Amino acid sequence: MTKPIWVIGHRNPDTDSICSAIGYAHLKQQMGEAAIAARAGKINPETRFVLDYFKVEAPALIDDLYPRASDIMSPATATVRPGDTLRELGRVMKDNRIKSVPVVETDGRLVGMVSVGDLAQKYFDELEMQDLREAGVTFAGVQRALDGVTLCGRDLELSVQGKVWIGAARTQTMVGMIRPGDVVLVGNRETAQMACVEKGVSCLVVTGSAQVSDAVCDAANASGVIVIGAPYDTYTCARLINQSIPVRMAMQTEIVAFKQGDLVADLRTMIVKTNHRNYPVVENNRLIGMIDRDRLIVPERAKVILVDHNERSQAVQGVEETHIVEIIDHHRLGGLETSEPIFIRHEPVGSTATIVANMHWHRDIVIPENIAGLLLAGVISDTFFFKSPTASPKDKETAIKLAALAGVNLDEFGMALLKAGSGIGDLSPSEIIRGDLKEFQIGENRVAIGQISVMDPTEILAAKAKLQEQLVGLCQHEDYDVAILMITDIMNECSHLIYTGRSVALVEQAFGQQGQAGVLYLPGVMSRKKQVVPPMVEASRS
Repeated sequence: MTKPIWVIGHRNPDTDSICSAIGYAHLKQQMGEAAIAARAGKINPETRFVLDYFKVEAPALIDDLYPRASDIMSPATATVRPGDTLRELGRVMKDNRIKSVPVVETDGRLVGMVSVGDLAQKYFDELEMQDLREAGVTFAGVQRALDGVTLCGRDLELSVQGKVWIGAARTQTMVGMIRPGDVVLVGNRETAQMACVEKGVSCLVVTGSAQVSDAVCDAANASGVIVIGAPYDTYTCARLINQSIPVRMAMQTEIVAFKQGDLVADLRTMIVKTNHRNYPVVENNRLIGMIDRDRLIVPERAKVILVDHNERSQAVQGVEETHIVEIIDHHRLGGLETSEPIFIRHEPVGSTATIVANMHWHRDIVIPENIAGLLLAGVISDTFFFKSPTASPKDKETAIKLAALAGVNLDEFGMALLKAGSGIGDLSPSEIIRGDLKEFQIGENRVAIGQISVMDPTEILAAKAKLQEQLVGLCQHEDYDVAILMITDIMNECSHLIYTGRSVALVEQAFGQQGQAGVLYLPGVMSRKKQVVPPMVEASRS
């Protein structure tokens, strides 16, 4: 089964991040690739409005991309039951070219593991045929191990209780040695066969496909003696009968098993410690897969396409463990490294959705009505309905075409979208700050900048003290040098910056002013990436 390529935006995703991921996954699917849209955080109210408006499900939530047991396990195609014989186990190992096999009950419950080493140990312990009586061997197991057929008797599920003998001696000598209840291997010797039956053995194994006379069969049936016909010579049968021992007698019951969600990093530690060849993966004690130790050496990494970001600090946790195959973005280059050359589409436009839409048209791939609506929402949201300084003529041209495809009035839908995203409702101060929070490395400083867009900033500015308290806590708990909340007034095209941290001088130097009680008023500033981050970068260099 082909593993998917995850198309995913940044942490704390905004509308452009979510909608561009869905749109680009659609493009890749139409090109024949197994792409699936994903998200790295909660859906905000604006994005929820868009998804509901166009009746599209939210992408799958991925908290991190650290490889887990489920990423490296294989289906458990080869198993044995506790009651299977060692010979049947050997066939499973040979046919599947494996050296260890999980032992499961009929309902799939894992009860043990058995390996070639476990089999060898049995023979090193000098297990003899006589030990079958102590191993829980049934006559059915004996028959299967010998590839035999039942000639007389039917109750094969009875256990072997006596010793096992090879009837090669003279009949008189042999009869003097065997006891009632024993098992005897004998060839084409009717006299010896009859003598064994009359002695009251529990089972007579006739080797070499020898014939059994009606007289012997009648006597066996009358005495309750099981007669098994085997196709092999007596020597071979003597070797094979030991393999009638049930797997439960050889398997290991102290199992090192993993769950699907266990991190590969944790698996490595346990595997190095135990050094088994294969490890079972279970769910509710039922076997669902196997992990080969060798797969941990060079595990297959998840494939990822990053949209609307290219900085490791903004990417989903564990991205360094993945194979990044593409980046589609409109932000500054943030120093993300890849192990090999990849496809990058990077344009100075106001929205990643603009890039995604034009990639559809460039490849002559039709954009369905709902996907067109999502991409339109991404353009409008990220450009503040073309009021942001990041907005370009290409964004507006794209939006006009997408509105026509989506069957919506551009102005009406645009205002409805901004209204849906501008209210703070019952959001807590922490949710306001973290709702669209991005991390930047600016010079020597780790900087966190959150942004919220509103029609009227009065309500949110009234909660300034609580917001500042949350920003202080953010700096303390996550070791940021500066934490900023950017409150963008869409209607008046300005922003208020609430900021704190040990490097607040960086903010004040960037904008040439000191804030009033930790708040800067920035007329004409609406873009975090174009009007807030660049001045701070320049200030860090001076």
